[in-house]
Amino acid sequence: MIRLVALDIAGTTVDEGGAVYRVLAEVVAEHGTPAADADIRRWMGADKREALAALTGDRAATETLHARFVERLREAYAAAPPRPIPGVPEALAALRATGVRAALTTGFDRQVTDPLLAALGWRVGDQLDAVVCASEVAAGRPEPHLIREAMRRTGVDDPAQVLAAGDTVLDIRAGHAAGAGLVVGVLSGAQTREELDAEHPTHVVGSVADLPDLLSR
Repeated sequence: MIRLVALDIAGTTVDEGGAVYRVLAEVVAEHGTPAADADIRRWMGADKREALAALTGDRAATETLHARFVERLREAYAAAPPRPIPGVPEALAALRATGVRAALTTGFDRQVTDPLLAALGWRVGDQLDAVVCASEVAAGRPEPHLIREAMRRTGVDDPAQVLAAGDTVLDIRAGHAAGAGLVVGVLSGAQTREELDAEHPTHVVGSVADLPDLLSR
């Protein structure tokens, strides 16, 4: 029985128009180390500090680059506000009504996550049971720490009772690393079915909106 769904934010529960990876590529290019699209894609879903350090090869500049990334991303979100992916608020409500806890896990830190969720009107205790940011755990995806911290915060001890879902390869790897009972790829965001299938998720669905039906089956 699934007692917790641990879900990514950008591209999985929230439509932000791909701004996060567009801004990431811009900041890396402005640093003088432009990255190919394939390189950016390899870091989709990762801790953004780790992504910036790896893509630029300049770990000493990570905090400066991350501050620039946060500023640019906020500007992008102000110009084109993120929205819930259609059907996701209803799916979260339906899951929680059956006793399934809902946690969001993200490669963002609180500087980005809290204003983003506030703009959507999503709060822990109302629409959500926990929100875990990469800066709050030992390492981001593909390590299992985000999911395990979501389990700790929601009182779920058995990873077999967890459904982990996301739109990137790293989301799938993190779900497997955590031993999640269901590891679900969603096609609403950054990566293709072919990319997700290569990581052997237990399921691939169009959207988090499909999860109540998946669990009912």
